[in-house]
Amino acid sequence: MTTRRAFLARVVGVGTTAVAAASGLAACDSDSDSGSSSGGGQVKGATAITQVYGDGQKFIAVAVEYDTAIDNATLTKTSFTVEGRTVTKVYANTGAALADQGKDGPYVIVELSPDDDGALLWGGVGGGAAGSAQPSASASPAATGSPYVIPGPQVGSTGGPATIKAAKATVVQSGTVTTTGGTRYTAAADTKVATGHTVNLIVDDFRQFTYKDPKTGRSLPYNLYVPKGYDRTKSYPLVLFMHDASLISTTVRATLVQGLGAVCWAAPEEQAERPAFVLAPQYPEVVVGDDYKPTSLFDTTADLVRELTGKYSIDTERLYSTGQSMGAMMTLGLNIKYPDLFAASWVVAGQWPAAQAAPLAKKNLWVTVSQGDTKAYPGENAIMAVVEKAGTKVSRAVWDGQSTAAEFAADVKAMAAKGTTVNYATFKKGSTLPGGLANAHGVEHNSTWPIAYTIEGVREWIFRQRT
Repeated sequence: MTTRRAFLARVVGVGTTAVAAASGLAACDSDSDSGSSSGGGQVKGATAITQVYGDGQKFIAVAVEYDTAIDNATLTKTSFTVEGRTVTKVYANTGAALADQGKDGPYVIVELSPDDDGALLWGGVGGGAAGSAQPSASASPAATGSPYVIPGPQVGSTGGPATIKAAKATVVQSGTVTTTGGTRYTAAADTKVATGHTVNLIVDDFRQFTYKDPKTGRSLPYNLYVPKGYDRTKSYPLVLFMHDASLISTTVRATLVQGLGAVCWAAPEEQAERPAFVLAPQYPEVVVGDDYKPTSLFDTTADLVRELTGKYSIDTERLYSTGQSMGAMMTLGLNIKYPDLFAASWVVAGQWPAAQAAPLAKKNLWVTVSQGDTKAYPGENAIMAVVEKAGTKVSRAVWDGQSTAAEFAADVKAMAAKGTTVNYATFKKGSTLPGGLANAHGVEHNSTWPIAYTIEGVREWIFRQRT
């Protein structure tokens, strides 16, 4: 079982070489008698490292490349500063990659606090009607002077390009850096280097394509993660992730940087245990709204899944779907219309008309919703009633959204031990919001998925299911 720290921060095998630095480097000032020199001349460049968290992509580290291996034991948190950022950890490494423990190498990794004001790179979708389809869960009713109501997404509404800030910073060597050969690179006031390259952890491992559906005539951009070391003689599962209506955009990689829904399945430690294809379409329009009458991209999504099973060595008995809000609605709708397509599904903060829900009684489902979600929570309650009326047992539990990774693991284990095909886990009202119940105002929709997709045990349960 991986820890939440391991999931959010560890990455292996990045090893990307930094590009040449900007011209602000100090000139080398060697002193052969003292075995020391000004640090700037030996710096080759700096690479920004980003990581996706529940609330979006963040700039969380800089890798400074030197011309020779650095002695890890000599580095401290005060060895470097980054303008406008909080340095949390400094260590050496053999590549431009994060590590739990440093080791001698030509890169110095300067980790930065993800809680800094300047850390978040994800800025949302700029333009388009979908931008207001789902307001932030942190919005206060006091701002409007009336109870907050979620406006439903308008089917067919389109979005513009996503706003994603570039990961840029200036790094200053503020302390002495010692090589493994004993040479000391002393700090200099003008020893600065600007980041000239960016490594986007996990996100860079996805490839972008466009599918032209011969049945519907529609084109659908999508992101696809192919397992490392993909072997056509083996058979792999596929996970389909569908984003929410606030993310309707023309930026194909937007769904990868908004939150964890897609990238959590492609994390190195996840793939080490459960290698799988990960499919994340980027919808240019709202596919399904409050009238539950989807556009043709609904069927195109199912056609895309089938297309990929023919193109790659994908096990048709291990196709899985998941989604948040609009994507959760699509997950439910696809399971109803195509009951034989997915082996299991994870529904996060979504609903579908209970009158159409009877086919769900025969499906493997894990449903997660916040009790403060005034729309999805009653909607899921109605679906569960239909499922139980059909004779399917539903396991139910109320979880605390502020639980630790270990507590969530125990929660999932307890529910999975019941052996039911439908599992309904709700977050206690207010527990998904910063500050808890004190900040609850009846809208706990968007605050559900940043927490839900960190829970490894649900992913583990999904992969155990087959058609």
